[in-house]
Amino acid sequence: MLDLLLPQRCLGCGAGGTILCVGCVATLPRLGSTLCERCGAPTAWPVRRCRECAGRRLAFGSARAAVAYDGAVRGVVAAWKERGLRRLAALAAELVVEAVPRPDVLVLCFVPPDRDRSLERGHHPAERLACELGRRWELPVERLVRRIRPTPPQRGLGLADRRRNVADAFAAAAKPPSAVGVVDDVYTSGATANAAASALRKAGARRVEVVTFARAVRLR
Repeated sequence: MLDLLLPQRCLGCGAGGTILCVGCVATLPRLGSTLCERCGAPTAWPVRRCRECAGRRLAFGSARAAVAYDGAVRGVVAAWKERGLRRLAALAAELVVEAVPRPDVLVLCFVPPDRDRSLERGHHPAERLACELGRRWELPVERLVRRIRPTPPQRGLGLADRRRNVADAFAAAAKPPSAVGVVDDVYTSGATANAAASALRKAGARRVEVVTFARAVRLR
């Protein structure tokens, strides 16, 4: 309800009347078109696997995002997640649809929230984004993945610790569709998305694609 009660001001420049003005949307860092085919990291030239994902056992076929998790995007995500500005989900979905081709899947699901953090926030950004994308891509959205144990926040953890933190933290529906799209707000290391995809694959999904609003980018 917070975003309905407070006056709308642009998160970027403070202009009134909109949550993010056209000018500030235009400055959000896009990922470009030259990406790793597998994990979606920006690359100097097209590659099937980049140094970020080479050698990793990935349960998803590909991961794609709309913008780089940097600069103003961090502020947008923080406002969306921590301040409850739910209207940002629609904006995020529009940016995803502009940048990411509709995945060849039968259904969308979302990375489930940690129960305590979800109760604290009162909403779940990944679920809201999945619903917005489902409407635009005309795909059903289902709760196919659940957390089976609590996990500490990933923030501040190194890559190895992130993987351990979410290892076997998810379980999937008994018979998921053969092709599933997993939606999350941010792809940082890919550990959480990969753990959710792994649960779906173990349950019988043949192919899993990952879609996020933002993606962390490491300097080359």
